[in-house]
Amino acid sequence: MKVLVLGSGGREHALVRSLAEDPFVTALHAAPGNAGIAQEVPCHPVDAVDGDAVVALAAELGSELVVIGPEAPLVAGVGDALREAGIAVFGPSAAAARLEGSKAFAKEVMAAANVPTAMARVAATREEAAEALDAFGSPYVVKDDGLAAGKGVVVTEDRDAALAHAEDCFRAGGTVLIEEYLRGPEVSLFVLCDGRTGIPLSPAQDFKRIHDGDEGPNTGGMGAYTPLDWAPAGLVDEVMDRVATPVLAEMASRGTPFTGVLYCGLALTPRGIRVVEFNVRFGDPETQAVLARLKTPLGSLLLDAAKGRLDEDEQLHWRHESAVAVVLAAPGYPASPRTGGRVRGVRKAAAEPDVTVLHAGTGTDENGRVIATGGRVLAVVGRGDGLDAARERAYAGIERIRLDGGQYRHDIAAAAAAGRIEVPAAAARPPRTAPASNAGADPVTSTMGTTV
Repeated sequence: MKVLVLGSGGREHALVRSLAEDPFVTALHAAPGNAGIAQEVPCHPVDAVDGDAVVALAAELGSELVVIGPEAPLVAGVGDALREAGIAVFGPSAAAARLEGSKAFAKEVMAAANVPTAMARVAATREEAAEALDAFGSPYVVKDDGLAAGKGVVVTEDRDAALAHAEDCFRAGGTVLIEEYLRGPEVSLFVLCDGRTGIPLSPAQDFKRIHDGDEGPNTGGMGAYTPLDWAPAGLVDEVMDRVATPVLAEMASRGTPFTGVLYCGLALTPRGIRVVEFNVRFGDPETQAVLARLKTPLGSLLLDAAKGRLDEDEQLHWRHESAVAVVLAAPGYPASPRTGGRVRGVRKAAAEPDVTVLHAGTGTDENGRVIATGGRVLAVVGRGDGLDAARERAYAGIERIRLDGGQYRHDIAAAAAAGRIEVPAAAARPPRTAPASNAGADPVTSTMGTTV
């Protein structure tokens, strides 16, 4: 089949790499892509949120499947435009994409589906925000209700800073969610969905803060790793039972079935699992690590999801290695990234054993040299037999790369590798008994598709 990947980030580069390994994918294109993607597949300039332009490009290329990477085109209804044109799409409708487009809507759906999540209040004025901050207390959690490219959340002990973030959102014409702070390790779980069936991928953990030790402001993500050897054995089954399956059922009951990938951002708290947030697309940088381990052909899997037939798929198969992704960010990121700097050493990094370099915010200058064009420039993914080996390879790769003023964290997956992550007892439960046919699959990941 012919596939078009829409987007320009590291997530899309990871998708392109995985799709290229699928023997059923006979032609692969990207739009608009980036410098790294352009070295591997044809890239086409297009406004990703312009439904008519995307439809025209997909028709011109004869695309049989369009995989929409970023959230903005999904919320803008690009998936709807493609479906109306008779082109299969991996990604939800605009109505279903409200699960990410509005955090207040996501809370409404979770309440209706009895999904465990943080207590929250919606605030539209300074007075409402101040009252909610005082009700929940410190640490304060303030979330922009709309899309914010992963940087609309402030978690702080400083009440004035929390209130200032809320007021910034109000001045931009939005509202905010103010939530209770959830204590406990966080987990990211992608669930492939076809409107009624959900199949989980390998859980991952990402790192939101810019600096080592979880210091500094939130970012779109500075690194990730998978699998989570410390995760309770029944975690994925519990998330499917208590979160993904009820949400799929609720969305279907509203006449807006969810097709695509449901990103479940979770906290393992002393009161059990709680949903931190939903996204309606693959998360970045978790995708870079998760897809590095996936052995099941990705293109066929995403097409089956788009066509509503995930229950026909065989169970997923995974490499038994660990994968660690480390992000290189531009100087000044996340507040005011300085772009235009030359990126050197990418080929040397990619030549390291079991290392992959995935571009995100990159382009080329007039001489064809790679330069930084975004806040998060690229990710280096290392694979190895265990987290220590995967970390060693990822860092061996990123140390080969030079970007003046570039920054990256040195502690991605370090706590997990050292066995320092503590999971509250209430967040674990006995796993479901898996059928014998699932023997040999990833032991951390549920291998069962769930149908509603």
